[in-house]
Amino acid sequence: MERVDQLSDDVIAFLSEGTRTGMLGYLASDGRPLVAPVWFVVDNGQLAFNTGKDTAKGRALVRDPRVVMCVDDPQPPYSFVQVQGVATVSEDPDELLDIATRTGGRYMGADRAEEFGRRNGVPGELVVRITPTKVHNAFGLTN
Repeated sequence: MERVDQLSDDVIAFLSEGTRTGMLGYLASDGRPLVAPVWFVVDNGQLAFNTGKDTAKGRALVRDPRVVMCVDDPQPPYSFVQVQGVATVSEDPDELLDIATRTGGRYMGADRAEEFGRRNGVPGELVVRITPTKVHNAFGLTN
């Protein structure tokens, strides 16, 4: 297992492959750990995704920006990446549309990217960016 404080090229390639879903860990207002699946893209060394401003995730990330995201490959030889970091949020309309469109292209297909961007890149949504503070990866666990 390798530990670093930024996304290396092999980690970025793993995180960006196919339609792997990130499992986002964050803290509830009473300190309970919570996990939610998120669709994301890698952007300038950060993990970026959209969420509603008034959702549990959105409120929690504004209150406490400490997060972790784990992404795995459930097929042999099994691999995973865990990104610990600090989340920042933005309501910038251009950034909202960009991340929503790119995420839509990744998970829904290029032919639906603009549709997804228009639906999710709107007021009331946030762009969340996770800046890594620690990155763990384990590739080929059963090799």
